[in-house]
Order: sequence, then structure tokens, then C-alpha cells
Amino acid sequence: MHMKVQDVMTTDVASVHAGTPFRDIAELLIARAVGAVPVVDGDRRVIGVVSEADLLRREEFREQYYREGYRPPLRARLRARLGQQGGARAKAAGETAADLMTSPAVTVTAGTTTVAAARLMDEHGVERLPVVDAEGRLRGIVSRHDLIKTFVRADDDIEREVRVEILGRSLRADTSGVGVHVHQGVVTLTGQMDRRGDARTAVRMTRRVSGVVDVVDELRWKEDDATTWSGG
Repeated sequence: MHMKVQDVMTTDVASVHAGTPFRDIAELLIARAVGAVPVVDGDRRVIGVVSEADLLRREEFREQYYREGYRPPLRARLRARLGQQGGARAKAAGETAADLMTSPAVTVTAGTTTVAAARLMDEHGVERLPVVDAEGRLRGIVSRHDLIKTFVRADDDIEREVRVEILGRSLRADTSGVGVHVHQGVVTLTGQMDRRGDARTAVRMTRRVSGVVDVVDELRWKEDDATTWSGG
């Protein structure tokens, strides 16, 4: 079914503490080629995030690491215009991670689905999320780039999941007559099942598999139970 954050997240993640100086944060972002770092306390619990956009409010960061006249991304400029100017001014004068960070941080757990993580990123206008355990301790980070990987799975991997997880385990029906073919993420289901409702369920569940672009339904059935089947 849907892949989880733990399947795509990065575990070798850089982090800083509340007292980490501005310049050290800037150098870390550049050295790691990342757009943000989590801020953690002494127990590795995530207390905030410092992003490139936060640092770009500092004139010296723009001039030293980019160029004079650099403009932050459009999303960052729009947020500044929508009532966050006061916070932006405070961050522009910030000297440590505690001054610069956005807190509380938007986080996910390793068991969160990649779909839910993507929706959370879109809702909060961020490009990466710290991954934490049940106690809020940092386990990794997941980015938009990581989530894109779920849509470029190998056809063989998708076919295996459909055959094993959907047809072999999830459906309580005879699937021995069902054929599965995958090409560039498009799954074609062929063959015959006993009931129309089970065939519709097989198609619906296949659509939910990570990496599936589309499903071509060529399934036939022996019994049309549409009047009694309660599925959607």
C-alpha cells in the first residue's frame, strides 16, 4: 500500500542546538547542501527548524554565500507580506538558532504515509520535515525530493506488491485468475474474478499502491453483485 516515511527518509541528518551561532548554521547548510536543519535539545528532541529563508534575512548571509541583491524564493516573500514582517525583522537580528528558528517544528513519525507527509508539507509551506520518534527525538528528515521517489518505483517492484500484498494477502477472494502487467507505472489487471465487487476492490486497492500512475481495468467477473455490494 502507500509507502511510509521510514522507506524514503534520510537518517544521516545534520542538526544544531539552540545556542548554535548564526555563522555555524550558515556554513552547515552550505556544506550539507540542504535547505534547513532541525534544532534539538540535549535529549535530541526537536524544538524547531532553521531554514535557508530564515538566514537569508541576514544581509551578510546573502552577500557571502549568494550574491548582492539576492531575493528569497517567492513563497518566502509572500509569507513576509502576509503579516509576518515583525517576526522577519526579529530573525534578521538573530544571532543563534534559538533566535532564528521556527518553533514549534512541524514533524512526522517514521510510520506516517508519504501521502500524509506530502499534504503536511503543502499545508505548512515547507519542503522538508524532521522525522521524530514517540518522544519527539530526531530520527531523520524527509524532503519533497524524497517523496518524489515514491513515484519512480521500478515496474517490477510495483508488480510484486500488487501480486503479493493486494491479490495475495489483502483481498479475501480467489485471485488465481487475475493477471498483472506493469509498464511505466501503469498497472493493467486482466483475467476473471468470481464477483464484480471483488474486482472493483482489487482495482481500488491497486490505485493506492505507491508508484502507481494509473490502473487499466480489464477484469471480468462471473457474478454481478453490484446491487448488494457495499464497496465504493
